[in-house]
Amino acid sequence: MSDTAAKPRPQFRNISISNISQYRLPWAGKVSILHRVSGVLLFLCIPLVILPLFERSVTSEVGFASLHALVSFPLVKLVLLALIWGYLHHFCAGIRFLVLDLHIGTSKEGSRKSAVSVLVVSLALTALFGLKLFGVW
Repeated sequence: MSDTAAKPRPQFRNISISNISQYRLPWAGKVSILHRVSGVLLFLCIPLVILPLFERSVTSEVGFASLHALVSFPLVKLVLLALIWGYLHHFCAGIRFLVLDLHIGTSKEGSRKSAVSVLVVSLALTALFGLKLFGVW
């Protein structure tokens, strides 16, 4: 008991930009932040990117052909890959949070393992979809 009293823990209050490099966020925190970022990315891109492209592709054969030509550009493929990552990460992290709501894996070690597995699975799936998108197979 005297060990904890003798060794004060660092406190981070009102973190500024200069202190942010010293702050160590656990894996679960990083996954949580990325879950929010991917959710915002998807929310903003649905009306601005996804729905207009979908509407263009289903109106006519000419619209589909023009969309197919547009997707052949590497920059457009990178934007689509970012959207694919956003969806896959948001999906995998959402499943993780649903499991945590069932009080499964709420220990420190279980939370770390599930957070790392979300990152690994979402990045691996993104790599697979990216290979298909860039025409590797």
